Amino acid sequence: MNTSLHMEQIREKTELLIPELKLLSKSIYDEPELGNEEFKSAQKHMTLLKKYGFEVIQPYLGVETGFKAIYKAQKEGPTIAYLCEYDALPGIGHGCGHNILGTTSTGAGLILRSIIEELGGTVIVFGTPAEETSGAKVKYADEGAFDDVDIALVAHPNSSYNRSGKSLAMEAIQFDYHGKTSHAAAAPEKGINALDAVINTFNNINALRQQTATDARIHGVIKEGGKAANIIPEHAMVQFYVRAQTKTYLNELVKKVKACAEGASMAAGTSLEISNYEYSYDNLVTNETLSQLFVDQLEIMGITDISGARDSFGSLDAGNVSHKCPTIHPYFDIVGDPSIAAHTRKFAESTLTDYAYENMQIVICALVLTAVNVIENKVILDQIKAEFDAQEK
Repeated sequence: MNTSLHMEQIREKTELLIPELKLLSKSIYDEPELGNEEFKSAQKHMTLLKKYGFEVIQPYLGVETGFKAIYKAQKEGPTIAYLCEYDALPGIGHGCGHNILGTTSTGAGLILRSIIEELGGTVIVFGTPAEETSGAKVKYADEGAFDDVDIALVAHPNSSYNRSGKSLAMEAIQFDYHGKTSHAAAAPEKGINALDAVINTFNNINALRQQTATDARIHGVIKEGGKAANIIPEHAMVQFYVRAQTKTYLNELVKKVKACAEGASMAAGTSLEISNYEYSYDNLVTNETLSQLFVDQLEIMGITDISGARDSFGSLDAGNVSHKCPTIHPYFDIVGDPSIAAHTRKFAESTLTDYAYENMQIVICALVLTAVNVIENKVILDQIKAEFDAQEK
């Protein structure tokens, strides 16, 4: 089949599937579920995937609300993965648009499955819970889910079309300081003040900032600082996010932050426990060859106003996937109004509009066309893999 025939076939199949996809997205919007609680949302995706012939594994790798949906053609070929998110935000529901994000990924998987017997290869839709908190993609990546995947794709709702770019590597560190209680006025010398260690830690980290790369971020909060003003606090606890452009520099910076906490604890006379309170995220490394291929397909579909990669100082669990296989994480417009920000109720409401559905349909076609090009053109796949092998982690 030539490209134009592919495009027409994919357009037609997507058009026929849109009513079911709109119902899926609206249903998940109506019943928002927080990370690792998305039992209904996951089931809705799985029901549709099973209907069209996918084999579904659930729970997946010990993640109760995660799944892996697989369809393997008789003919050998590359393995294409779409990443499906469906967790909501507390208080505002799907203010990040994961109802339509997951639907877009599932839709792309279904359309590619409908033509893959002719093309050859395997299509996988990974159900990836809890992107907003402790993302399941981290566990999947650590346990080998992407080791045999040739390319991974996910497109995120936004107020504009943007190329896939970067995200910061991130480690979520918790420091628990243990001291000794005493009366703060009558016998303060008999106590060991855990809150002092916390204050020392913040001061040490603030002193560290002068020697920190400008694109790194260290930010934290005091989760526990004592029970009453007249009691020397025996326990205090803080949580920090440490972020950096690369995993290599993140590891270096984390060592320094931990040293700040250790010195603070020693000065206050406390004992210290160090742990991770959420999964740590790797930096997103966009595969530029794959990214350009996707942009080319968007342009074929009539989308020409595509901005560069977003300036981002946030972190994504898709970053961990990008360290295991060639990955892209572009953004697509669902609102048509740059003043409407994500993580708002207005953004959530925008996922239900005709405008959002029209763009979802376009992006599904582009995601499928990208996969088709990778499956049919070994030269492109070799270029994608060569870039991945050479990328700086």
